Amino acid sequence: MSETIKLYSYWRSSAAYRVRIALNLKSLPYEIVPVHLVNNGGEQHRAEYLELNPQGTVPTLLDGARVFRQSMAIIEYLDEAYPGTMALLPSTARERARVRALAQVVACDIHPLNNLRVMRFLEREFSSPQVERDRWTRHWIVEGFRAFEAMLEDNASTGLYCDGDTPTLADICMVPQVYNARRFEVDLTPFPTMVRIEQQCLELQAFDLARPENQPDAPNRPA
Repeated sequence: MSETIKLYSYWRSSAAYRVRIALNLKSLPYEIVPVHLVNNGGEQHRAEYLELNPQGTVPTLLDGARVFRQSMAIIEYLDEAYPGTMALLPSTARERARVRALAQVVACDIHPLNNLRVMRFLEREFSSPQVERDRWTRHWIVEGFRAFEAMLEDNASTGLYCDGDTPTLADICMVPQVYNARRFEVDLTPFPTMVRIEQQCLELQAFDLARPENQPDAPNRPA
């Protein structure tokens, strides 16, 4: 088990949130290195950070001297590099494809349209006010959640979690996105299966410790 994992993270980044959950589920010790995406012009744009991650995004993970970027690639790396701990993908090709499809509804279809870079572009280039940017965010969350909920309901593999009775990559991606949905006051009533699974996940210490409010860089975090 590695003793040298560092995670460059921002407390409210859903992509970093995913990796924190994965590290916790894998029982891997790690050090959080905060990268504030808003203060000081955005610390992700500093030259020393861009050397680690040329995209200027979080998360970035260091495992010893090895550098990994992009949350989905990081999570699959952790799953492959540390096989002796909880598996984050199912054992069969069919189940893995299903879990990846659920995860990608979030990571490919919802999150990229709602992240900070997109919001800033809409504000800067089109003078979109906050109310319009929030409406944009809610729209794409709801569109994605409709598909995610239908995919859960249409498969007998859905158990306590998104695929069976242990959490997988699908849950790792879903829980942070539900957090974002609540942040933007999305009505979650149409998505009862997602809400049930989210609550099941948050009862696990691995998910609870990864919550944004429990991070060392969270504002007003209790001592």
